[in-house]
Amino acid sequence: MADTKVYRASTTAPVNIAVVKYWGKRDAKLNLPTNSSLSVTLSQADLRTLTTASCSAAFQDDVLLLNGEPSDLTGARTQACLRELRTRRAALESKDASLPKLSAMRLLLVSENNFPTAAGLASSAAGFAALVRAIADLYELPSSPTELSLIARQGSGSACRSLFGGYVAWQMGSQADGLDSQAVEVAPAAHWPEMRALILVASAAKKGVSSTSGMQQTVATSGLFQQRITDVVPANMKRMEDAVAARDFAAFAEVTMRDSNSFHATCADTYPPIFYMNDVSRAAVRAVEVINAAAGKTVAAYTFDAGPNAVVYYLEENKDLVLGAFYPLLEKLDGWKDGAKGLKSSVQFDETVASTITSGVSRVIMTGVGEGPQKTDVYLVSENGKPVSTSA
Repeated sequence: MADTKVYRASTTAPVNIAVVKYWGKRDAKLNLPTNSSLSVTLSQADLRTLTTASCSAAFQDDVLLLNGEPSDLTGARTQACLRELRTRRAALESKDASLPKLSAMRLLLVSENNFPTAAGLASSAAGFAALVRAIADLYELPSSPTELSLIARQGSGSACRSLFGGYVAWQMGSQADGLDSQAVEVAPAAHWPEMRALILVASAAKKGVSSTSGMQQTVATSGLFQQRITDVVPANMKRMEDAVAARDFAAFAEVTMRDSNSFHATCADTYPPIFYMNDVSRAAVRAVEVINAAAGKTVAAYTFDAGPNAVVYYLEENKDLVLGAFYPLLEKLDGWKDGAKGLKSSVQFDETVASTITSGVSRVIMTGVGEGPQKTDVYLVSENGKPVSTSA
């Protein structure tokens, strides 16, 4: 009798926000970057992808459902991930004839995000990290997170960093085959657990220029780009690793803000120019500058990925100064937690900054440094192989 059992594994994976940015590829097919990068993994209580990977001899095709909607699995990047994972499972099966032949079965992959997709919130990073980790668990692969990062990187570059918690470096590597372009843990979340992030969501709309397209244009046309990858980023990586090791927030903040500025400068220097930041983004920059000036020291740091949303890093001990400045402007929005409600600061923003932030931010997300992917017994595929939904 044919094996019609449905095999399942579920994993959650986090969003990461880079403080030294990845931008540009030296090999588009293998997703090899032109520079190293470093990120903070954010708490999955606030931002995460939940993915169930399932397989069965009864399944006819590979299928991916994202937030209840069919999603394309035929792209070269996704196929590269699936092919590598199946190859690793097949190797296990060839060594142990008692193992079920999962590598030959079709996959049903079901994912749900608890944050907007394609809005500059690193949804592809969490998505591919969850997909790779869930299939690796389904296939019972012995691969380490760093080994799996080589696979996830091929799906989405920054996904390799979401296979770890805490503070994570993606080492660019130099080999043509990409086998040394991998993610490693710089420090666990427990090393510096006081790190917090306030995300000001300026737009939940899909961005106009995708990251992939933007990178290609920048590499081809920006005069500033070469200096960034040869001088700016290597120096920033060293300074950031030292800042994390020493838990030096002032140094962490300066590198974070300078690197964000450098990244967006290369985007503006692209021909034609790319502008991911908008008026709300620029108002958030000014707001952070005002907060730091009022505090007499650096207590907040802004950074922007390829989108308009501001991510403001701060330490728990300075939440009154930072959250207290933004809360009166945005108190009517969803996303505030009990610890922020009612906080007020003596910081005074000018009318333009205040009104731009008030009118331009649609929601806030309060979060902090968190852990890497976690196995879960919450399944988005039933025991009989049917997709099910759960609250994301």
